[in-house]
Amino acid sequence: MGADSTAIDALRDKMANYTSSVERTPTANDLVLLLGATLAVVGLAHLVGNSLGGFFAASMGEESVLASSFFWVVVVATTFGLGASFTRARDLEGVGASKFGTVFIFLLVAVIGTKMNILQLGDAPAFMAVGLVWMLIHVVLLLVVAKAIKAPFFFVAVGSKANVGGAASAPVVAAAFHPALAPVGVLLAVLGYALGTYGAILCAEMMRAVSGG
Repeated sequence: MGADSTAIDALRDKMANYTSSVERTPTANDLVLLLGATLAVVGLAHLVGNSLGGFFAASMGEESVLASSFFWVVVVATTFGLGASFTRARDLEGVGASKFGTVFIFLLVAVIGTKMNILQLGDAPAFMAVGLVWMLIHVVLLLVVAKAIKAPFFFVAVGSKANVGGAASAPVVAAAFHPALAPVGVLLAVLGYALGTYGAILCAEMMRAVSGG
């Protein structure tokens, strides 16, 4: 517990120092730049996504995972975001880029949720079983790896929420350990989104192959 506490304290201090070093009061130009960059990337993602979706639909059939335009919108947007993190665009974090993005994530989740009919959950028990098995593997893998590398429980809890709940819940769990650690939850959630987007391609294709589609 002593080593875990020391590691968490060191991480907390680093995050607090980084946040204070880049944080500044946003100006109107900063907010316009954030909004403009967001709309530009989303527009470009839709343009490229529709083109790629149509291309793969024509070459691989409408049932292919790669034929989904929305799938390519997410992939392109994720790729742009990862690429921008290696440029000066990362300095926009100081004016609240993560908070700005979180608002749009909430909007995305809300829009997706409005199309969900919870009464249809019982119509696909096989998919529900797959989800339960998936979560069981998630928990076992996390605990085994954490035990093997002697990771602090902080990373187990926040890493799990970053993969399952994403940016909506990971920062909340991180902040429960210390308010300065909330950005760690955001970073882990973004990493989970990035890896999950590409990993979902492989999982979807594997499930399609097993189903004989």
